[in-house]
Amino acid sequence: MDNLNYGVIGNCRSAALVSDKGSIDWCCLPDFDSPSIFAKLLDDEKGGSFSFVVDDQYTVTQKYIYKTNILCTEYKSAQGTFEVIDFMPRYKTSDNDYFIPAEIFRYIKHISGTPTFKVEYLPVFNYAQEEVSNIIQDNYIRTYSLENPTNCMYLYTDLNCSDILDSKEIVLTQHQFILLSHNQKLITIDIERVYLEFQRTKVYWLDWSNRSKKYEKYSEEIVRSLLVLKIMSYEPSGALLAALTTSIPETIGEVRNWDYRFCWLRDASMSIDTLLKMGHQKSARSFLNYIKGIIKTKSDTFQIMYGIRGERELTEFDLPHLSGYENSKPVRIGNAAFSQRQNDVFGYLLNVIYQYYTFFPGTLDEIEDMWEIVRNICRTVSTHWEKPDKGIWEIRSFEKHYVFSKVMSWVTMDRASKIAYLLHKTYYAETWQGIADDIKEEILNQGWKEDLQTFTQTYCNTDVDASLLLMAEYGFLDHDDPKYIKTVTAVKNALFKNGLMYRYKNEDDFGKPVSSFTICTFWLIQALFRIGKEDNAKTIFEDLLACSNHLGLFSEDIDFSTKRLLGNFPQAYSHLALINTATLFSDEMSLPKFIKP
Repeated sequence: MDNLNYGVIGNCRSAALVSDKGSIDWCCLPDFDSPSIFAKLLDDEKGGSFSFVVDDQYTVTQKYIYKTNILCTEYKSAQGTFEVIDFMPRYKTSDNDYFIPAEIFRYIKHISGTPTFKVEYLPVFNYAQEEVSNIIQDNYIRTYSLENPTNCMYLYTDLNCSDILDSKEIVLTQHQFILLSHNQKLITIDIERVYLEFQRTKVYWLDWSNRSKKYEKYSEEIVRSLLVLKIMSYEPSGALLAALTTSIPETIGEVRNWDYRFCWLRDASMSIDTLLKMGHQKSARSFLNYIKGIIKTKSDTFQIMYGIRGERELTEFDLPHLSGYENSKPVRIGNAAFSQRQNDVFGYLLNVIYQYYTFFPGTLDEIEDMWEIVRNICRTVSTHWEKPDKGIWEIRSFEKHYVFSKVMSWVTMDRASKIAYLLHKTYYAETWQGIADDIKEEILNQGWKEDLQTFTQTYCNTDVDASLLLMAEYGFLDHDDPKYIKTVTAVKNALFKNGLMYRYKNEDDFGKPVSSFTICTFWLIQALFRIGKEDNAKTIFEDLLACSNHLGLFSEDIDFSTKRLLGNFPQAYSHLALINTATLFSDEMSLPKFIKP
């Protein structure tokens, strides 16, 4: 059974998934959302991969180099031992510029003896729709598309190029390397250059990790999750992806398969909120610049999600030639949800913008630019909050009055009012607070079901929804409010199973959900902690951490019975929630005032 035992490498431009045996089974270059060059993840036979093959005498283990996004796979046998150190370069070249080329280094580090291996280099371009040919030229292999010869990759190495293309056995006696690049290199690539790129990238990640707040417990889990969130940010624009993959199913054999290589305002805002709390203000500022870039004019409307460069059209289509992850079809590219109305999305965004104004406002023109965005959002929410929407879970077939959408509409107007007070805009502050009060009154009247003693998913049904657990987290209710406590109890009783949580159990477009949604279990843990059930929360948290893969990474979903990871991977949603939950159970480490972290 596959448990998504992959490590992730990347440089905030693109990324690759490397299996626990050292095979690159998913990679899109030059950018996160480019067509794949390796897609074995979605089709074992056609997809293409880039692997090191050893015989059965080798024991293969994998780990990250401490506090970095550099992955080390060790191959050990009586004959000899070697490591493959995989990374994508990332480091500063000046105060504001980063070196983030579209390339992957595979540094082959000789440890002992005379280990042997074969290299299987099997790229297939454009989601396995374009076959390729390989030509050895000078000191590299040029791989080009037979359909479009200008579409090509370059593989540099100090191994014998023919041995790679023919998958011949290679005897390792010294450190060697392979570099896969989207561009032809203009400098000499040798082992010294590879080592330099490795050290520069390692130092960058160590410095970045060191700027995070330190905690006494769960430090490794927090740091790994922070590194995952960082790797999923797109440096050129400040966008933050929901996940690095497409079409890994929520349930094996079913059709809940989506492309998550886009920027949802909800997911990104929640991730940036977490990064901001952990001391990474630059990431928050970059995302807010991305938001400013989306709004070209004062009359522009908001979508729930955008492309990583701010694209608005994210047309969804299928790739029927691919068999799908464990034969789960369809494989989808693009995401039709971009056209949905989800009224909750603005609440997360205004929550982040409020922190921007509170903690690190920029220059006067930046403040005024952001104020225009606040006003634009408030105009939208003021006219839409009373209308039904698709809700946080993106129900495709119908719109309803979702309670949590109303709650987040309240958050929007509440935070906007607070911002207006900060800026001494009394008229706006009072007007927006009045709308917030109206929203709250309606939710209390129509969302609370007295006979059930709980808030429900919508105004008109009796089902509960895990998103209701967040009502206190955003300040709509106090944590000790009897209605909130009763709602937490009702949600847990209805949706908690085998240590994990459903999002909801009522039918949607595709029937009843059968997998656990990872972030919802984290939400339950947080809610139980807040209402005083700390021991219960801690037990569930420890059990949930045990469901991660061998490197501590989480996807979107978990199977209730087998506890295998499902859904797109790694999932920003899951890791931001892990951080927020872990910090509940651990005190921040204090340093002397004269020591900077």
